[in-house]
Amino acid sequence: MKFTINGGKKLQGEVQLTGAKNAATKMMIASLLTEEPCILKNFPQIGDTEIVAELCQLIGAQLEYGDHELKIHTPVIKQTEVMSLSRRNRIPILAIGPLLARAGEAEVPILGGDKIGPRPVNLHVNALKALGAEITVTKDSYKAVAKDGLKGASIDLQFPSVGATENIIFAAVLAKGETTINNAAIEPEIIDLIKMLQNMGAVIDLGANRTIKITGVEKLKGVTHSIIPDRNEAVSFACLAVATDGDILVKDARQNDLSTFLDALKKIGGGYEIVDEGIRFYKEKELSSIEIETGPHPKFMTDWQQPFTVLLTQAQGNSIIHETIYEDRFGYTNDLNQMGADIKTSSECLGGLDCRFNSKGFSHSITVHGPTPLKAINTQVRDLRSGMVNIISALIAEGTSLISGIEEIDRGYEKIDERLQGLGAEIDRLR
Repeated sequence: MKFTINGGKKLQGEVQLTGAKNAATKMMIASLLTEEPCILKNFPQIGDTEIVAELCQLIGAQLEYGDHELKIHTPVIKQTEVMSLSRRNRIPILAIGPLLARAGEAEVPILGGDKIGPRPVNLHVNALKALGAEITVTKDSYKAVAKDGLKGASIDLQFPSVGATENIIFAAVLAKGETTINNAAIEPEIIDLIKMLQNMGAVIDLGANRTIKITGVEKLKGVTHSIIPDRNEAVSFACLAVATDGDILVKDARQNDLSTFLDALKKIGGGYEIVDEGIRFYKEKELSSIEIETGPHPKFMTDWQQPFTVLLTQAQGNSIIHETIYEDRFGYTNDLNQMGADIKTSSECLGGLDCRFNSKGFSHSITVHGPTPLKAINTQVRDLRSGMVNIISALIAEGTSLISGIEEIDRGYEKIDERLQGLGAEIDRLR
């Protein structure tokens, strides 16, 4: 499928956020920890939740959909080997904990998902081993066995990995004894997941200095839980408002989840207003340059740098973005340069402290010189987040753009074309 976009329109109006993709998919996995039904409200209808639904159904889950609501019930684990997925993302490895807890064994496929680097899973594997699992990594799968069950352990993460933190939590909530995660990730989606698990009967304490303590329990119960709004969607719509010189009220956007982004937006000339319904975004003055370094929450999120880069192509001066989470996430800048942007990549740690990618040859920093007018081109979506770069840049470019491979965008953004049309965008979906 493809999008055609006519650029140059100011986007105005209201848009409703959906439930967070990065919370919803993990909560579907969390439901596997109990034999009782779980109800997820504010549930996003996107490609990634469809992929996880297939995984859960193969394991034994029964799914019933309502209006942005999912009832998911896994009374019995029917299958512990789930290799025959029609599509893949990076979620299946998180199912190892629930499968070990309820069936004592698991085999799941190697990670898929965004094409933004290898995403090493040594943190996951080492953590599961520390909890008592025997892990075998094959060419196609991860096999795990816990003959005597999982047991609590103290785990020090080299990096506050979101996925590894979630994996440890899933494995630890039904393990024997206490598990401590040091240097844990504390993203809003993880906090929301912890709240859901606590309401299911898990004992999870959030300590100081990125410490999470889990005391294993024998059994978890069902729960009804409302998923937090998607902060990545909020940033995408905010950047659209400023980039098109428009005015958009992003309903249910939450200041606490976006504080670092809001500060950066204000510094470059964007404006925002906190209102009862959410946050209103607009362009306050001519845009200026900035230096940004991505990092674990509460720092500037790696998923925010792509739409923000489009804004910086319209800002006066030289801006710098230093990516410290993934080593290969600036491929989309080639598309922007073809549209007329002036962006240079570097393997150096620009504009900040040295990071773990220093002197390893990875192009993990960029310099953006602006402002530069953008012209329409035909592009192919590289991955989910850079797909929003294609959309935002096309909406401010002169002419008509054709964007192919939009299935990647559909993985994380529900009916994005219809919602943008509601803001005045000229965007059409070609099947």
